[in-house]
Amino acid sequence: MNFEWFGFAAAFLTTVSFIPQAIMTIRSKNTSGISRGMYFMFTVGVALWLVYGVHLMSWPMIFANTVTLLLAAIILILKLRYG
Repeated sequence: MNFEWFGFAAAFLTTVSFIPQAIMTIRSKNTSGISRGMYFMFTVGVALWLVYGVHLMSWPMIFANTVTLLLAAIILILKLRYG
């Protein structure tokens, strides 16, 4: 059994579940309910998972963490800019 498909399914679901919140935050620029410290740690953590995925050459990890890092970084920038 090829377990990489489990990784792709997990990557797809966790990444896609993040998109509606990111879109709403980007459109409204309302970051009042977001903790700056938590989002900073989350964004750094996603970046580290991406590095780890690249090291392992794990395409599910690379895909999911690239998309999530982009969205998380945008939200973090909005949080820093609009408080």
